[in-house]
Amino acid sequence: MPTARLISTAALLSTATLLSCSLAACAPTERDAGRGADGTAAASDRPDENRLRQQTLDWRDCPAPSPVQGGGEAPAPLPDGTRWQCATMRAPLDREKPGGKTIGIALIRARSSGDADDRLGSLLFNFGGPGGSGVAALPAFATDYEELRTRYDLVSFDPRGVGDSRGVRCLDPEAAQEAEEKVDQAPDDGGDESDALVELNELIAAACEKNSGDVLPYVGTTEAARDLDLMRQILGDDKLHYFGISYGTQLGGVYAHLFPERVGRAVLDGVVDPTQDMMEGALGQAAGFQLAFEHFARWCVEQRCTLGEDVEAIVETAVDLEAELDDTPLATSDGGELDGDEVISAITGSLYSQSFWPALLVGLEAVTGGDGDVLAELAEVLGQHGSGGDGDDGTEDDGDDDGTDDDPVDRSNENDAFRAITCDDSSDRYTVADVERRMPEFLEASPLFGPGLAWSALSCAGWPVPGEARHPEVSAPGAAPILLVGNTGDPATPYEGAARMAEALGEDVGFELTYRGEGHGAFDSGNPCVRDAVHTYLLDGRLPKRGAVCEPAPLPEGK
Repeated sequence: MPTARLISTAALLSTATLLSCSLAACAPTERDAGRGADGTAAASDRPDENRLRQQTLDWRDCPAPSPVQGGGEAPAPLPDGTRWQCATMRAPLDREKPGGKTIGIALIRARSSGDADDRLGSLLFNFGGPGGSGVAALPAFATDYEELRTRYDLVSFDPRGVGDSRGVRCLDPEAAQEAEEKVDQAPDDGGDESDALVELNELIAAACEKNSGDVLPYVGTTEAARDLDLMRQILGDDKLHYFGISYGTQLGGVYAHLFPERVGRAVLDGVVDPTQDMMEGALGQAAGFQLAFEHFARWCVEQRCTLGEDVEAIVETAVDLEAELDDTPLATSDGGELDGDEVISAITGSLYSQSFWPALLVGLEAVTGGDGDVLAELAEVLGQHGSGGDGDDGTEDDGDDDGTDDDPVDRSNENDAFRAITCDDSSDRYTVADVERRMPEFLEASPLFGPGLAWSALSCAGWPVPGEARHPEVSAPGAAPILLVGNTGDPATPYEGAARMAEALGEDVGFELTYRGEGHGAFDSGNPCVRDAVHTYLLDGRLPKRGAVCEPAPLPEGK
């Protein structure tokens, strides 16, 4: 389970946050006991759930995203005048108690621009995470998907525990920032710092239980996949047409496993490796980010940068810089400081897209000259800081139809939702001793990114909900073909994951397309070859030839 967050380039630009994926359910669990092959009980045994399947959504013009979704302005109409519509779907909070409390799932859509006779149905998007608000993300990047709107309604949602779908809440922002500023995310003192990191994770877990304890057991990927199938039915589609990016590929794989006969045309881009547990995923990401930074360093040499004469020297410069600022932070012009964690945050965020490389180059050259302002700004814009918000537990049905709580928080809950979904999915609960034992492997994979990713495996320490399994079950024999797009330079979801997902989905289900590019994901790179392949499958139902490869555009110009 990769432990740095996973999102598309589009979502990174939208939320300015790094994501992780959590991988769960390698085998049937107690939660699935008594269920049918599709993961649900027989419809005749679930009259209350049948009632929810028959609900009518009250679509209305969308308001501005709420603070817990990230805030901002109401989405503007599309160029042809199509207005964004929002609604709330009711789903069982606990599917073992379908007549009990419900949870509101926030939805957004833009109706198809094509002729009614050409419409294929709804195309549901998950842009990554876990923790990203689809309601906020889809309008921001709808122009990238405008061609798909000729045959589909474009639909996205806040998964349960995210944004306005009963967003999980842990520490209030001020407490989170204060606590995290006291902790080194990559301890190196052999004791006190690692103990402090464990204590921070336990503090956050306790706050999550206090503020959102009733909803925590029900925010995992398996439950989100069942929500997807409820959406499919309510939207009137026989099959689920789906576009999943980064963590969204895990969600799509889990859906295919639970409901193989209901898979329509589906694309998974920036594919997670479903065979890895949390520690294995983190190790894979360490190697992935190291490779991506070496690609950046090679480009830096071509630009005649001043960071080093070759790739090895530039990597060494970055490692030394992180260690130096970890010991003695650099003052910035706004009165703040740039420390080692923020250096890693700035570099990591910049590797999600080639478009950030020039800014990273400027920032690294400046900091070697004593100016940390650019890297500090990159860390703030592209990194993650703090978690959660305050308020009540957000789990009681407040009687409203909007799916939101009555006391919105003053910031996005993306960090809290990420942790909650990750820890609900994964049964791994690592200790300091586990991390220290595996540290040599991480250092070998990446002296720059390895330590931080190794220590991030402690993120579920003290979590009050047992995780589902070590990694997800995604086998889907009999499902329609699923197009998987793997990027050879992807740092967050390394290229090998696409082949492993294809194998895990099963013969004649997973169908891989290779993009020889940089950054996280492929479609949002704008590569014409990738976009044409995705459009051709989703719009016309034709897959690319097996072994097809898309070549990249030229690297960006330097300074």
